[in-house]
Amino acid sequence: MPATSAALSRPESSKFSIGQVLERLQDDFGDLTPSKLRFLEEQGLVTPDRTKSGYRKFSQLDIERLRLILTLQREHYLPLKVIAEVLDEIDAGRDPVIPGASNRSASSILAPRRLLSREELQRITGASSRFIGEAIAAGLLPATEVFPHESVGELSALQQLAELGVTPRHLRNMRAAAERDAELVGQALEARGIKGASPDGRERALELVDLFETVRRGVLRRRLAR
Repeated sequence: MPATSAALSRPESSKFSIGQVLERLQDDFGDLTPSKLRFLEEQGLVTPDRTKSGYRKFSQLDIERLRLILTLQREHYLPLKVIAEVLDEIDAGRDPVIPGASNRSASSILAPRRLLSREELQRITGASSRFIGEAIAAGLLPATEVFPHESVGELSALQQLAELGVTPRHLRNMRAAAERDAELVGQALEARGIKGASPDGRERALELVDLFETVRRGVLRRRLAR
């Protein structure tokens, strides 16, 4: 289900009318109607903004949320109650496994289409613009105005750490260590003639990252046990 060029060319802060939402989704969901969109809103699954005149205005995030809802209905036959639970997990910064979908996660349906503006990232996580700026300055979030969905979980984790007194600036050394690990991963792939940008290269890189994380957790546990 490729994203349309029109959707990609619009800034993330753009707002869309119900008719424009239908234009973006009907190629994939031919039976979608305005009444169905209104029904999903009434069920609390999507909450578009309203103009002073009462017209609905959907963000790009709303559109991708609708795409996920409709996909879960059509391809996974999930009832709205279960879909609401999946959405609650996503809103909490997690990547839930879709019930009955052989360990397929929600992000596998959303990616690579789902991107968040800074305002949307703030709304989902409750983080202040200043805190997001601090995370960007520390190199813990990308220096951009459009963020991948994984940033929700990462920012939520940073907020929890900050509540314990570990602020983004305290994590600069961790970021530097992660960058050195990334260089090691690249070198390991290169030594085996694997291109990191290839599908196989990305898969092997993620396998190495998991191994790095296993070793790192062991070092931390032993250090804390002293």
